[in-house]
Amino acid sequence: MSEKAPRRGLMRVGIAVVGVAQVAFAALAFWDLALRSPKEVRGPKPVWIPAILVNWIGPAAYFVFGIRR
Repeated sequence: MSEKAPRRGLMRVGIAVVGVAQVAFAALAFWDLALRSPKEVRGPKPVWIPAILVNWIGPAAYFVFGIRR
């Protein structure tokens, strides 16, 4: 067995963890968007749906810019 085999396994685990975190972050943003009233969201709620689908940037933008405080 070569030395690269354990690294590949570790890399796959890392990619899986990052992927799960990304999906969880987007799911949290969708859940928050669904439960908030339109008055609490900057801009129309339907506009945030495709924005949240953009990897990492979309959910982060929603939480930073999309919620009225």
